[in-house]
Amino acid sequence: MRARTVQWIIGGAFACALLGALGAVAYVKSGLFNVAATKRHSTLTWWATHETMIHSVRHYAAGISAPAQFTPQQVLTGFCAYQTHCVACHGAAGVPREQWASGFEPSPPYLLDVTNIWNRAQLFWLVKNGIKMTGMPAWGESMSDPEIWDVVAFIEASRQLPPQTYVQWAAQKRCSGPVEPPTPTPPRLPPSGI
Repeated sequence: MRARTVQWIIGGAFACALLGALGAVAYVKSGLFNVAATKRHSTLTWWATHETMIHSVRHYAAGISAPAQFTPQQVLTGFCAYQTHCVACHGAAGVPREQWASGFEPSPPYLLDVTNIWNRAQLFWLVKNGIKMTGMPAWGESMSDPEIWDVVAFIEASRQLPPQTYVQWAAQKRCSGPVEPPTPTPPRLPPSGI
């Protein structure tokens, strides 16, 4: 009798799993899921994709060795790369992102507090590899690892720089000629892993 009950439970579980899988395929094939960027994700979809992304980045960045500290030159070089590749979508202190970037779903985050969420290695991995279905490209296809570390240096330093620094450096056209170290020198950066 007990063996028969176990068989019914296993058979029922298998049937439920099969029906669930068939239902998921039918939903995908039906076209009912609205893929328009004008329709925001449901809370469940947002949670599932966000949690998946966080844990994936932490997993894949675990083996990356980050520099112990960054130089002022790296911060300025990273500023130039950020100005060229990142500010349109992510904005900066005193600089809004381009209006068209608000059409992404999910919207690109402002990065002013990103170091509260990600450490140096994780930021490097994100910039290098991008994130599927967000519009965040894999910059490792067009930038070298040292260039990506420079972007990380700027992102990390930007939180500690006075808010007007980005606007001032852009107005001074610091990236249009030979790169000079920034003046004043940015404050000492916190150790990796914060």
